[in-house]
Amino acid sequence: MMTISMVSTLPTLTTFHPRPRNRSMNTAFASLSQEASSLGMQITEGIGKLPKVVLSSVHGSEAEIYLFGGCITSWKVADDKDLLFIRPDAVFNGQKPISGGVPHCFPQFGPGPMQQHGFARNMNWSVADSGNIDGNPVITLELKDSPYSHSMWDFAFQALYTVTLNSKSLSTKLVITNADKRPFSFSSALHTYFRASVTGASVKGLKGCRTLNKDPDPTNPIKGNEEREVVTFPGFVDCVYLDAPKELNLGNGLGDMITIKNTNWSDAVLWNPHLQMEACYKDFVCVENAKIGEVQVEPGQSWVAEQHMSIA
Repeated sequence: MMTISMVSTLPTLTTFHPRPRNRSMNTAFASLSQEASSLGMQITEGIGKLPKVVLSSVHGSEAEIYLFGGCITSWKVADDKDLLFIRPDAVFNGQKPISGGVPHCFPQFGPGPMQQHGFARNMNWSVADSGNIDGNPVITLELKDSPYSHSMWDFAFQALYTVTLNSKSLSTKLVITNADKRPFSFSSALHTYFRASVTGASVKGLKGCRTLNKDPDPTNPIKGNEEREVVTFPGFVDCVYLDAPKELNLGNGLGDMITIKNTNWSDAVLWNPHLQMEACYKDFVCVENAKIGEVQVEPGQSWVAEQHMSIA
């Protein structure tokens, strides 16, 4: 069951709840088997001494995932060019979410009763499973409720996040399971930052979608319909596209065409802060798969959504 609620999604600065420090690196390292390196993955020490998983395909592609936030921070194909973007103001201290890459928004997208974009991007995930399919590494991360999450959202849950790296694609599968005795509802998104030249970036596939445009007033979105075949980023952009198609095409303005396919991410969001982030806005655009409406999940039931990003 899903009911649409028109919630605000403007990514503004926010004050986060205090949270426990990270668990030790040794615990994180132990969560992968000794055979992990032969599967095309390893846990190593990332920026700020945070544990990260490095995935390497036999085809030459590579991805990095920080266990803090379950955040994919890098995706490179064989030419070693990163297709994702980390903002220069990103911090890797295990206290604030990593700004960039593919952060999680769960169980809230945008501002609301809890911290901005929820708490999943501000918690430590663990390695639940790992494997390899035809030379392509697959890893599943897990997040469960804790006293920290209960302080904002008082439900028991399990989130499983499977990341698969192929030669020219990166796929994710998110499974949210209700482990509580009561039904719960949430909204969610993958807040993907793509490296781009903002003046040349464009998105195809959104024509005909209903829109909630946050420009000029984020607190009072303008309802409309997208009439353009090609959507560009001429200035500040913060727009929700309801009932978006299963496939979008992003030209990043740097010579790459990235296809973004999804299953069960019913909506899309385009965002670029323009002069609000003068130091870096020219170097990225956000094209996000989202579930803007509240998803209701009964006890023992699960919600599943997949994303598949590929480069031509």
